[in-house]
Amino acid sequence: MPSQYRADHVGSLLRPPELIQARTNPATTPEQLKEIEDRHIRRILERQRDTGLKIFTDGELRRGGFMSDLYDSVAGFDTGDEVRRSWKGTATAAAPAPGRLPGVVTSKIKQVRRLCKHELDFLKKHSPGDIKMTLPTPNQFPAIAYKKGISEAAYPSRSEFLWDLVPVFQAEIQALIREGVKYLQIDAPRYSYYIDPKWRAYVKDEMGQDPEQALDEAIRADNACLEGAKKKGVTLAIHLCRGNYRSQWYAEGGYDAIAEKLFNQLNVDTFLLEYESDRAGTFEPLRFVPKGKSVVLGLVSSKVPDMERPDQLIRRIEEAARHVPLENLALSPQCGFASAMEGNLLSEEQQWRKLQIVVDTARQVWQAG
Repeated sequence: MPSQYRADHVGSLLRPPELIQARTNPATTPEQLKEIEDRHIRRILERQRDTGLKIFTDGELRRGGFMSDLYDSVAGFDTGDEVRRSWKGTATAAAPAPGRLPGVVTSKIKQVRRLCKHELDFLKKHSPGDIKMTLPTPNQFPAIAYKKGISEAAYPSRSEFLWDLVPVFQAEIQALIREGVKYLQIDAPRYSYYIDPKWRAYVKDEMGQDPEQALDEAIRADNACLEGAKKKGVTLAIHLCRGNYRSQWYAEGGYDAIAEKLFNQLNVDTFLLEYESDRAGTFEPLRFVPKGKSVVLGLVSSKVPDMERPDQLIRRIEEAARHVPLENLALSPQCGFASAMEGNLLSEEQQWRKLQIVVDTARQVWQAG
């Protein structure tokens, strides 16, 4: 299918210092925090419009991180514990501090409220155009929230934990589509475990799973979440990245090891793919994208302040078009600017300049925004 939005973005935007300070200040009341969130969300919606974007998010400004909606809406996690991960990057940034990482599942999960309704209600009143909502994949949580020696008391296996999460996401996705969301994006960095030999070994040795069987189960789980969500005029998308915390990442490698299976079996319309650096590999795996699906090329870095040149972006789009028809391509940053509340190591104005480059380059290539 031809892309509906030639200039795209992954969803999260840098939090203003005022919001970070308010969110980390124990004296801030819920009413005060909401007023600050509302004010800045209205501001960034206007900036998205002025930049020329045709798809709008709230920048995930109400979230502590891209997946915190689950932790805020579902009981059963101990946020005082964590599964540690190693990060690497070209810039110096601290790893997440203890107590700031997602929690560990310690009891059977129980949903206590909708994940995103409060976000969507505000966007429906203030968005200048089509709304994109983002959700983490349930596959994220068995890898980062299941800790040996603790979580077995709630779920004997990671698989049981995963399939208890699926109905939560399936119900939320269906509700968001019913309520008028035009673009639903699942954020799925955990697929990078299957493209990096180090993480494939982790899946086998630490998680006790066969990597190929775990990949198959991940695809089944995401497809189950999307069941019943197909609707004319709605884009169902998945974003695949290699980690994004304070301009750092944790996985490397091209999509070659998973491309044929993933592109053909995932029941989405659009794949948002990281392609801004050598660690993402070549465009060769795009040859497996089936007819009728589109690819958003994440060629603009959300991790570094250096500005991309439109002529170089156009050349790379042309390279990708050797494998996927140009009409089925679009352009975006490779990931969000603030997958975690603290954000990546660039300024807000640099963020908007990069998004302007995305819009201007898309206009040059497709004569559309």
